[in-house]
Amino acid sequence: MKSLQQRKERVAMLSVASNFLLVILKLIVGALIGSVAIISEAIHSGMDLLAAIIALFSVKKSNIPADDDHPFGHGKVESISGLVEAVLIFIAAFWIIFEALKKFSSAQVLESPGWGVVVMLFSAGMNYFVSSKLFHVGKEADSIALQADAWHLRTDVYTSAGVMVSLAVIWFSHMVFIHPNIHWLDPIAAMFIAVFILKAAYNLTSKALADLMDVKLPADEEEWIRNIISGQRPDVHGFHRLRTRKAGNFRFIEFHVKVNPQMSVLSSHGITRELKKIIMNKLPHSTVTIHIEPCEGECTEECVAGCLLAKEKRPIRIKYSR
Repeated sequence: MKSLQQRKERVAMLSVASNFLLVILKLIVGALIGSVAIISEAIHSGMDLLAAIIALFSVKKSNIPADDDHPFGHGKVESISGLVEAVLIFIAAFWIIFEALKKFSSAQVLESPGWGVVVMLFSAGMNYFVSSKLFHVGKEADSIALQADAWHLRTDVYTSAGVMVSLAVIWFSHMVFIHPNIHWLDPIAAMFIAVFILKAAYNLTSKALADLMDVKLPADEEEWIRNIISGQRPDVHGFHRLRTRKAGNFRFIEFHVKVNPQMSVLSSHGITRELKKIIMNKLPHSTVTIHIEPCEGECTEECVAGCLLAKEKRPIRIKYSR
């Protein structure tokens, strides 16, 4: 059975191959029938191709173990790649809007829109299949790069469907009417694509920046960690200074726990070992750092907030921090 890393790399390579094929098909058909919407879709797929190549690189790079120069690993490569992808997508979206406005004013007549319908249907089907694979492996491996690539392709499914509908209307109108004046649908569809691309780029930028700025883990994960620590009472008297962050699919978790000052070093080490084991089983690729402190009866405000002792047994002396 293939390892998770091998599956990540294989699905990333599948994305590269499928996007390369779609770029060629869309460019050929778009140029032949004169559709700015299809050419815009080719640019969209070109950005998806570049994103897939970056995702493949980051998936390989982020899996390299920590070394002397990178003691916290290479996980942030995925976040950096996501940010680069987002910038490229913003550029492509504005270029599409510019070209669509030019096409809207020129009102160029489309030739053989039926070919456009066929290639858009093929594009939507292929991208739905590949994006589903990327979502599945990306979520299983907690890979930002693969999930970002999946969202790129899923967005392409919707935009391809929009272009397909507009071209189908134009195609049908040509068969029913002699000179239908509805070719404005093509640049409108292109602008519709650009809006979707801008939204995807914004979401991707927000996600990438959050990881690069060391934003804490999601609220549900932090709450789960608190509950696990609380479950160690009465050995653990309290905890505080919980700090978390994420780099790619790697999590970094650290906190202080209060224990009986008479507890042996061996026993306190056993508590930290058990906590690390539970957390790492639930959240793989986590680095957990736990600092043991004696519960001596003088508590700071932050210590009181995480106190796990029964109210009647809590220390009555509170040492307020200045």
